[in-house]
Amino acid sequence: MKEQLDRILEKWNLLKHPFYQAWSAGALPVEALKVYAQEYGTFIETLPKGWLTLHDEETAQEENEHAAMWRDFAEGLNTFSGVPEITETVNLMKTTEKLFADPVTALGALYAFEAQQPKTARSKLQGLRAWYNVGEKAEKYFEVHSANWHESEKLLRHISALPQEDQAKVLEACTQMSEALWNGLTGVQSETC
Repeated sequence: MKEQLDRILEKWNLLKHPFYQAWSAGALPVEALKVYAQEYGTFIETLPKGWLTLHDEETAQEENEHAAMWRDFAEGLNTFSGVPEITETVNLMKTTEKLFADPVTALGALYAFEAQQPKTARSKLQGLRAWYNVGEKAEKYFEVHSANWHESEKLLRHISALPQEDQAKVLEACTQMSEALWNGLTGVQSETC
């Protein structure tokens, strides 16, 4: 099952997105980072709901703490975590809400994000430190997530225990969320670059 999920993630590998590549190279305007912080804040704050759908209160609480770190990231850019306005990030939120409403699809949606997060967080942290002067407090979200593999491992254990028909739903949810995450970045890039 992991191999099938990872094939989906490779198709929508966020590290290959031009937005994150520009960030890593220091070629992303600060204004684009601000818009990203604003547009993605609501998504980050929705993650606890996905974990609560799985009846995992401990991880949901951890995600609430991470949402506070995201707000610090936004503050470091002299902005705030706001409600999405770009069409693609609005669609990301609609996809998230739909997939987080059911435990089976929540597993696939969360995996699409959590399995990529350590690598993308590490890349973004390196980019922030090399090119953008946002301060340690604003870097904390990415620092914490650059080594945060336990959530994707926990999700894989749950997914592996599902019956085959539910695993097919997980794969579809993973695909939908992976595409929505990719498109969200495309939307922010189109608006700002």
